[in-house]
Amino acid sequence: MPEGGPDGGDGGRGGHVIFKGCRNVNSLVALYFAPQVFAENGVPGKGQKMYGRRGKDLIVLLPCGTEVFLEATGQQRADIVDHDQEVVIAKGGKGGLGNVHFKTSTHQVPMEHTPGDPGEEFRLRLELKTIADAGLLGFPNAGKSSLLTKISDARPKIACYPFTTVNPIVGTIQYPDFSQLRVADIPGIIEGAADGIGLGLDFLRHISRSRVLVYVIDMAGTDNRNPWDDYRQLRKEVAQYDETLLARPSIILANKMDEPAAAENLPKFIRKTRTTPIPVSTVDDEHTGIGQFKQWLWGELKPSPQGVFAPTEGHTPLCAAVDENVCPPDGGIIPAEALARAPFLDITRKVKKKRD
Repeated sequence: MPEGGPDGGDGGRGGHVIFKGCRNVNSLVALYFAPQVFAENGVPGKGQKMYGRRGKDLIVLLPCGTEVFLEATGQQRADIVDHDQEVVIAKGGKGGLGNVHFKTSTHQVPMEHTPGDPGEEFRLRLELKTIADAGLLGFPNAGKSSLLTKISDARPKIACYPFTTVNPIVGTIQYPDFSQLRVADIPGIIEGAADGIGLGLDFLRHISRSRVLVYVIDMAGTDNRNPWDDYRQLRKEVAQYDETLLARPSIILANKMDEPAAAENLPKFIRKTRTTPIPVSTVDDEHTGIGQFKQWLWGELKPSPQGVFAPTEGHTPLCAAVDENVCPPDGGIIPAEALARAPFLDITRKVKKKRD
């Protein structure tokens, strides 16, 4: 500024690239067709010591269960598992300094300034692992897709030929107390899947986040296979992929119990594997196996009903000073007899008294 000294402001910081988990996004197809993402550059500084505006951050929505790796080294940079979880993947560069920072008593007309730092730039590899409370494992034609339609509102493709399901399908079980559980239908596994035969690794990686493993066995031996051999082979493939998965809770479903061959094979299966599966049938609506399976999942995973208040540590319930027989001081459910006497629930119309 003529006869006024230097007044050049600093430049603004560049925007960050942020990956954010979103339960409403179920695939990486958007990044597949637009793989280059850039945040906005910072705005240069101006005269009168005006600082430049920061660049806008770019938020990229990803499905929950996405792992982010550096392409060059394979190092994991992020693991997006929760809804609304945010991870800054690439930071924007710092803005440069204006010439106002370089004035001194002996250097009153500085022309120096510093350029802004470049933002971080990476070449990444993204891998999606389906997040579900339970994963259905089984050989092709074991009836996993039919089972998923019985326990949830999911509608996967169902046909009489192998590998009808080519991508994991996730369904949600709704319980009477409004709690929910997510169940994933993992595409059929074949022998040697853990060694990469077929699409084995693409299938098996989706069970690594399941809290419970569900082995769906074709007890009728529809494709001339022995059910007990199928169960042993499934356990073998899981162990070869990740041995720690065998320590997770699991359940066996003896499917297709509506067929006569299944009733003959079930005692042999119990004797050879020393396990007790739950007999189920996806064809017979009167069969009780589906209900037993859903109840077992509920008892094993204990999902919380949606909208239930979870008191934090140190929380004092409002009814702590009330009689314990009427309102429990631990913040539990208020009994019906206490609610019956609650004045705020009395919606009867009050009749006004007439004055004489």
